[in-house]
Amino acid sequence: MEYKTGNIGRIFTIRFDDGDDFLDSLSTLAEKENIKAGWFNIIGGLRRAEVVTGPKEATMPPDPVWATVDEPQEVIGVGSLFRDENNVPKIHLHTALGHHGRTMTVCVRKGTKTYLILEVYLIEINDINASRPWFPAGGFNRLTFS
Repeated sequence: MEYKTGNIGRIFTIRFDDGDDFLDSLSTLAEKENIKAGWFNIIGGLRRAEVVTGPKEATMPPDPVWATVDEPQEVIGVGSLFRDENNVPKIHLHTALGHHGRTMTVCVRKGTKTYLILEVYLIEINDINASRPWFPAGGFNRLTFS
């Protein structure tokens, strides 16, 4: 285990409307507002997303099981945002998605489209020397402290 401490910076309250691309828009906001690190919660709906439902087996690097969500889902989730080695925002988001009483927990990766409304509460983390560079042994961008 490793850890660092930081301080709370700005707090963003964000609304995404029906059809908005959630992940791309959140990355664009991070660029515009120069957010280097943050923690966020989401609540609302997604109509589409490409997600990972877990690894096929417990191996390193993992072989992810991909699924496409292509019907309206209620969503609640939590995520983090850190920059990679090229200073590009990298989002890590886990959510519970539900539709007609069926629920699944996923890692949301790409292709997101908002259904009706999605509210996001983003807390900027200042004074922390952390990033999310590519981790070849794991096959993913891993939170790393300097």
